[in-house]
Amino acid sequence: MTVRDDHALAAELATTAGEKLAALRAERGFAEPSALRKEGDLTSHLFLMEALARLRPDDSVLSEEATSQERLDSRRLRAERVWIVDPLDGTREFAEEGRADWAVHVALWERGALVAGAVALPAQGRTLSTAEPPAPPAPRSGARPRIAVSRTRPPEFVRDLAALVGADLVPIGSAGAKISAVLTGEVEAYVHAGGQYEWDSAAPVAVALAAGAHASRIDGASLIYNQGDPSLPDILVSLPGLAPTLLAGIRDLHR
Repeated sequence: MTVRDDHALAAELATTAGEKLAALRAERGFAEPSALRKEGDLTSHLFLMEALARLRPDDSVLSEEATSQERLDSRRLRAERVWIVDPLDGTREFAEEGRADWAVHVALWERGALVAGAVALPAQGRTLSTAEPPAPPAPRSGARPRIAVSRTRPPEFVRDLAALVGADLVPIGSAGAKISAVLTGEVEAYVHAGGQYEWDSAAPVAVALAAGAHASRIDGASLIYNQGDPSLPDILVSLPGLAPTLLAGIRDLHR
């Protein structure tokens, strides 16, 4: 594997891991979803960890599939560069035949900020990355905005928010697929509260910010990564023109 820079590396690692997952999915089939999910997580994790150890040996890594002890390693918090990866975002969708809303996330945090990232969507045949950030689509004139939400546990307040701002809800699987949908024009926003971790959003947020989209906590605060506690429970990603309306609506609902 030959790479030019961190942007290219993130894109190549996410794409290659995604190709391995797609091949595994095709080979194993869907008769045993639990086993498929487990093997998918492990296959992608081992590939990414080996590749980063070889290609960026001086950097730290925070992976969803790391052990609790590895996540708490204080060396990560002292490091200047940390790769934040989710080897398989949307394991439920990965093990469901016909679903394409699962992803691989690879992001690089450096000295306090996300500096590179890529989201591979293997079943959709594309990778979005900071190497070539997508241009956010233009707002649809006169159309109701669409907000991506969890397929299985959409937050109740997002239903209230949609009613308040006149939006429609669109269920999508993984967080990476939801944020990517903002950048590809399938929805105008993604709003979530109720539990996530840094690896769920780091890579897609890196791409969204590079593309000029809005990304923040639901109270408008900045998203901060490489913390001792990797919990990052809420997020708002949207087209920039819609963000003020959504943030105002969220404030009204939480008064």
